[in-house]
Amino acid sequence: MKKNKRLSSASDTPDKIVGYAHSILAELGENPKREGLIKTPKRVAASLRYLTSGYDMSVEQIMNRAIFHESYDEMVVVKDIDLFSLCEHHMLPFYGKCHVAYIPNGKIIGLSKIPRIVNIFMRRLQVQERLTTQIAECLMSALKPHGVGVVVEAQHLCMAMRGVEKQRATCTTSSLLGSFRSDRGTRMEFMNLIQARSDR
Repeated sequence: MKKNKRLSSASDTPDKIVGYAHSILAELGENPKREGLIKTPKRVAASLRYLTSGYDMSVEQIMNRAIFHESYDEMVVVKDIDLFSLCEHHMLPFYGKCHVAYIPNGKIIGLSKIPRIVNIFMRRLQVQERLTTQIAECLMSALKPHGVGVVVEAQHLCMAMRGVEKQRATCTTSSLLGSFRSDRGTRMEFMNLIQARSDR
């Protein structure tokens, strides 16, 4: 996967995002030189670079030496992966949980790599629908499993803080590939597993 060209690199001097953030504060009627805001443009730049660092991450590098040949052919589920991303429409956060499952077809992936794959795609400007699909298609392409299922449940601050201001609304999206789409029993097993909650 090729790296996306960033608007500016971390080594730029001066950092353009710092300048833009300074201008935004002024446009909002604030005084960028007052004590509480002096360092805000630099903090904004650092924050945005971190929250969009997925553009500079490589799926191939994450998966390097983490795919193994194994005859296991039952469902593998990693659920309740914490997810934080930025809505590309308003650049406000959406956050929640991601649940990922696949049925191996001769190959498995190290379990810790699945949350790392989620991180790659969530740390970009996103819409929840595309994020869900990208995670599923990535695993399908890399492992060639019998099927992949991904469900994302998230709350969007662009909907809670502005617009309709519905603070408790949750958006659920799914991407079901292979046997997760074609086989109702597989699909229901996945849904039952991710809905199950421990008593602790």
